[in-house]
Order: sequence, then structure tokens, then C-alpha cells
Amino acid sequence: MKLLQGKTALITGASRGIGKAIAHRFAIEGADIAITNIADDEDFQSTIKELGSLGIKAKGYVSNAASFDDSQRVINEVVKDFSRIDILVNNAGITRDTLLMRMTEDQWDAVIAVNLKSVFNLTKAVLNTMLKQKSGSIINMSSVVGVSGNAGQSNYSASKAGILGFTKSVAKEVGSRNIRCNAIAPGFIITEMTEKLPEDVKTEWTNKIPLRRGGTPEDVANTALYLASDLSSYVSGQTIHVCGGMLT
Repeated sequence: MKLLQGKTALITGASRGIGKAIAHRFAIEGADIAITNIADDEDFQSTIKELGSLGIKAKGYVSNAASFDDSQRVINEVVKDFSRIDILVNNAGITRDTLLMRMTEDQWDAVIAVNLKSVFNLTKAVLNTMLKQKSGSIINMSSVVGVSGNAGQSNYSASKAGILGFTKSVAKEVGSRNIRCNAIAPGFIITEMTEKLPEDVKTEWTNKIPLRRGGTPEDVANTALYLASDLSSYVSGQTIHVCGGMLT
């Protein structure tokens, strides 16, 4: 069964990792896919080709999600190319980890801009389209550290916590127009970034997880599919933790 047949999804920061896994999962379920990336690099082009090979329409847009004007431009281009946007996944994000006493203003500002302001930028830009359609699903990528905090990640934790409040507020504002807004809070997910961590650090993290393993990008993608599809038609304003029970 194609859960997303006839729908168009826009996923930011989708050339690798969790974003790519979500794009791939949505494409398998029949959605046409628009993805964004900050640079027109090899991973970006490769992902676009991979998605297109699945028999759906796929197109990439080079964009800075932290820019208000650029976000509006991308939304306009996607609507022009695909005629509609049914699903928005705000996935773009960066880290600039360090203890607060060593953190620079630039490290703080960069993380807040890319992780939190981008969610405002894209969500605000897509609302006109979804309001006209009287339907839509917005999925914001938060993190378990947005709930629990984490030493050395005050900027990242603050940005991800801000997403949770934003998600609840948007859900209340646009729910009457059949637009849903939810958040996903991944835990320790095995990606290219986490693979580079020392083995003792990865073991320490795994031992804190009741399921005794790190998650995969596909675990997060399956949750995103649920929130994007009609399976979650009565779910809005919620945060789903994909963390193997780590925050239980």
C-alpha cells in the first residue's frame, strides 16, 4: 500500500543521514520528493538520482534554510514545480558543541539560526500553500536533548527545545484548517556523524538505552512516515521520542 501516493514532500537537509532516509522512505510510499541542501555537492546530486530511480518525481534545491528570504524562494519554486506541498519535514541542523564557558557568540548564533530559525522560516513560508489546500503535515526534527539537556550542547539543546514549543503553538494555530504539526525527538542515532565517535563513547551511550542499541535513520524515517500519512490524521502538537526508551 502506497501511504503517500499523490502527495508532495519537501525535506530540508536531506542529502545524507536522517533526512535522506526520510526522503527514501517517503518515495517508496509514492510521494514526489523535493529536497534541499546548503551546497550542490556530490551527496546532494547522488541522493536526487537515487530518489528519481524509485519511480517518483524528485528535484533538489540549493538553499540556506537559515535565510528567511531564501526559504520563501524555495517554497515558491517547489509549488511551481510540483503544484502543491503536502508534507514539510524541517530536518536541517548543525552542531557546534562546546562547554558554555568556551562557547562563542558565533557558535551560539549559527546553531540557533540553522536549527531553530529555519523551522520558523520554512513553516511560515509553506503555510499559505497548506491553508489554500486545507491540508498538510509539518514534521519538525527535534532531539531528546531538547527535553533532557546535555552538557556541552547548550546551544543545540536550546534550539531543539525551542522547536518543541514552536510545534505545539503551530498545531494550535492551524489545526482548524486540517494542518497538523508534530515533532520527532531522536535519541542516539547511528549516522556518519556518530560513527566517528570513539568506541568507548558509543558503548557508554548504548548502555544507557533500554533496547541496548543505537537507532538507525530508518527508525526515524518510519516514525516520520506515520506522521506524514493519514495513519496519524488525529495526531497533532505531539512529540514522539525515537530513542529506544532512553528518556523513559
